[in-house]
Amino acid sequence: MVSRRSLPGRSKMVSMSDAPAPPTATVDLDAPPPPPEELSLAAQFPPTSREQWEKLVAGVLDKSGAKGLSPHAAAQQLTVTVDAIPIAGIYGADEFTAPDPGFPGAAPFVRGRLAQGTLGGWDARAYFNHPDPDEAREQVLLDLENGVTSLWIAVGEGGIPVKSLGDVLAGVLLDLAPVVLDAGADAIAAAQALLQSAESRGVPVASLSGNLGLDPLGYAARTGTPASLTEAAGFVADHVARHGASAAALRTIVVDALAFHDAGATEAQELGASLAAGVAYLRSLEEAGLTPDAACAQLEFRYAATDDQFLTIAKLRAARRLWSRIASACGAPAAQQGQLQHAVTSWPMMTRLDPYVNMLRTTVAAFAAGVGGADSVTVLPFDSAIGIPDELGRRVARNTQALLVDESHVAEVIDPAGGSWYVESLTDALAQAGWAEFQVIEEAGGLIEALADGFVAQRVAASRADRHRKIAHREDSITGVSEFPQLDEKPLVRKDAPPVPSGGLPRIRWSERHEGMRERADHFRTVHRHPPTVLLVPLGPARAAAARLSFAGDLLRPAGIDGVLLSPVPESWNAGSTDEALAEGLRSRATTVACLCGSDDAYATSAADVAESLRRAGATHVLLAGQAKAAPDAKIDTFLYRGCDAVAVAEQTLTELGVAE
Repeated sequence: MVSRRSLPGRSKMVSMSDAPAPPTATVDLDAPPPPPEELSLAAQFPPTSREQWEKLVAGVLDKSGAKGLSPHAAAQQLTVTVDAIPIAGIYGADEFTAPDPGFPGAAPFVRGRLAQGTLGGWDARAYFNHPDPDEAREQVLLDLENGVTSLWIAVGEGGIPVKSLGDVLAGVLLDLAPVVLDAGADAIAAAQALLQSAESRGVPVASLSGNLGLDPLGYAARTGTPASLTEAAGFVADHVARHGASAAALRTIVVDALAFHDAGATEAQELGASLAAGVAYLRSLEEAGLTPDAACAQLEFRYAATDDQFLTIAKLRAARRLWSRIASACGAPAAQQGQLQHAVTSWPMMTRLDPYVNMLRTTVAAFAAGVGGADSVTVLPFDSAIGIPDELGRRVARNTQALLVDESHVAEVIDPAGGSWYVESLTDALAQAGWAEFQVIEEAGGLIEALADGFVAQRVAASRADRHRKIAHREDSITGVSEFPQLDEKPLVRKDAPPVPSGGLPRIRWSERHEGMRERADHFRTVHRHPPTVLLVPLGPARAAAARLSFAGDLLRPAGIDGVLLSPVPESWNAGSTDEALAEGLRSRATTVACLCGSDDAYATSAADVAESLRRAGATHVLLAGQAKAAPDAKIDTFLYRGCDAVAVAEQTLTELGVAE
């Protein structure tokens, strides 16, 4: 036997005198083993058929409550995205039809803008919108000292004053830390302030990197003001003429798709709008005298990263493919066809209630952005929706990326999702849907006209309404808000954030309607020293009523309504004491709203009588957990059932309980 351990002070060339080989034979432990003639990773496993996989998928769905689907149906279409893209339960090589994604760093750039991907880590970009220059400067320096690699600064409306930009950046080494500006209507003034600050400190423009942040289309989308690209294109053309290739690392224009995502746009709508904006900028820059390659070199694209990790990964990959096609058609060389991407964790998914869950959402989103190949990633602090984030919020946001890059090593693999039949298929489907949306906008006259006449706003409004409907009907859930709410949580308090530009597309959060109900309920609780309450009245055996008792309580709780069980339950609903027992239950809980819960059989025999007893006992509104057909003869005001508009029911119940709006 020969030890393969390298002992201290001994050569790695170990004698094999105890082996049958000649005494002079040695083995080099550093030499790689000879490769096998054929490598099959599944060689030791028995082959499986598609039918076997389909049965496994159906079994998982059956356990999760999605019964009734055949194995084949479950494998073919499990669900659909908001863009009506079908998601199958199984993806295999036989039905894989997506085009070849190519190689990293090569057209169509699906697998990454650079051949090396983001090896070593993507750019961790922090966002700063504190209106006080001194506070903003402290935040900037603290974040840079603790791992942030570039700065994204709100200037003008919604951020620091333009005149204070130089003071905020006073301690920043501008030749090392990229700076990206977000100044809206003050974009050119802010860009000039940054360039003048660098010049006054002796930092040549050739040493600067980041983006000057001109985006008149994004500002027009957010504010509803008419968009004109002439001034911005003239500024860019003059900047390029002055500095040329020496300022290649400092871009000038941001194509900010967040304006559309923040209004509730789907992934395809976000892609289509960003492509239309990019094309509009290319046209204006060409008119200003720039060549296609010089124009492409001025653009950086900003997309949202959501907690739907696969859609985010596919969206970023699809965006690069689509932009490569456009840049190629415009005559840009291959070196300028790769799309520079900045991914930002989604604002609409952030919540004010149970805000610590935002840490989970942003972690998943940042992971997806990194896996999807974003060049820069911004994680919004978990308390951003409450106000100006505090030190804890900013630290967690920084550390989220540090953990992903330095401990989870997400950036150590180039395009880690590449080759997945699911991700490649989803990438292709999103690319097709995004291209179709882009064509619709172009047919409407381009993005400038589509924004001015409300065409884009109407399309996004329809998507926003559909998502709100799904949340209201509990088809989509918001953890900690619409599901598993904490009614006794202590709210976080933060300073008010400066108002962002508005007047055009709205900037929404999906949890706002639920938060409005909770605010009403919390105010009621403060005034009356008890929460708004609904009396839950079980009918029939306790075991038979348990499921609907739980369902009714879970449906009302996100609105801050406490469902309290009637106790003790009368032995017989036909007894003369029924009215008295119900009256005491309503009186002791200071409520006039009750909800009947039981089996369909119990409803058929008792619901009508108990509903009448409740009204005699003082109830002004009677709910029933179930469909109307379960109690056709009972005088019920509202029915609670799976698929009903839970938000409308809860809002109506709050009103019936006298909870002020």
